[in-house]
Amino acid sequence: MQNNSVSVTRDLPYAERATGTLLLDLYAPTATSAPTPVVIWLHGGAWFTGDRTLLPDPARFFVARGIAMASIEYRLSGQAVFPAQLHDVRSAIRYLRAQADTWNLRSDRIGLWGSSAGGHLAALAGLTGHLERLDGEAESGDAQVTAVAESYGPTDLTMARALLPDGRPSHEAAFLGGPPEQRQAIALAASPLHQVAAAAPPFQISHGTSDPVIAHEESERLHAALIAAGVESTLYLVEDYKHGFLNPGGRMEAGLTDVMDDGRLQREGRAAARVRRAGLRDQPTTFGFDDIGDFFVRHLSEGHTP
Repeated sequence: MQNNSVSVTRDLPYAERATGTLLLDLYAPTATSAPTPVVIWLHGGAWFTGDRTLLPDPARFFVARGIAMASIEYRLSGQAVFPAQLHDVRSAIRYLRAQADTWNLRSDRIGLWGSSAGGHLAALAGLTGHLERLDGEAESGDAQVTAVAESYGPTDLTMARALLPDGRPSHEAAFLGGPPEQRQAIALAASPLHQVAAAAPPFQISHGTSDPVIAHEESERLHAALIAAGVESTLYLVEDYKHGFLNPGGRMEAGLTDVMDDGRLQREGRAAARVRRAGLRDQPTTFGFDDIGDFFVRHLSEGHTP
């Protein structure tokens, strides 16, 4: 399928699991014959819902910049508990690297982008990419990426709640396979904040200051830990935005209308924000999808050394 300058290849099988075949959709530019960088998108949905069709417009934000985008599915918490989801993301990275020639991609220019639960997985996969194999992982091989952009993902699951207000197990507990206080070793391994190392790739983090689902302080702590480790990190605190602002209009993670800014960033274009980098704290600015696209162009471009 082709749409303007976008070639869309759907339902590519990238891994086999006991629960079935995992698929991805690949959106690639047709205007260039040269191999292109690729960004893997990871959808949100509290690890229990959502699918690979819950994504921002790949043509507008990446393909127009000469970057391919792969939107993947990963096992949800009702199918498998952590670290299954992290293993799936790492499998997708390895698949795209191994099949780069087939799909005209740059095997050395792979990025990760995700929101909410997908942001959490993007951060965790980026931070563990230098490890050839994780505990319990059936596969091995290069799972490194060149850059990570993540929005409003949880960063410390060791302090997560065990129950929802109605008494049901929390989404974090379902993801971890039990209450965090009873699964501390697993919660620690699932927490990006506790996996930060100097080997990490550059990060861009964005988080709404009015997010009632994941407090923006979680992103602030991850950013601070990255800077302390000598890793390039840029944090955008998006003023008065709630959760889910990267979602396309009408597609809400977990359907929680009262806590979500469904489609807001796409609708408004740019939002007031404060930016933090090493040596720069809370400089007034604006934030939009172009900042994410430009981040990947900068780090996946030919002149940048991974």
